[in-house]
Amino acid sequence: MDQKSTKKIQRTEAQIREDRLKAGLKANMAKRKAQARVRAANTETEEKE
Repeated sequence: MDQKSTKKIQRTEAQIREDRLKAGLKANMAKRKAQARVRAANTETEEKE
């Protein structure tokens, strides 16, 4: 069997920063969506009462 040499990709500081910012944005959007769902659920229950 051939053993493929694993090449480690050298990431630049800019790429690392961009990845970190993307992850932060994704987490922030998920948190905001969850908050919006809770607010929508609260509005529905208030309207029914």
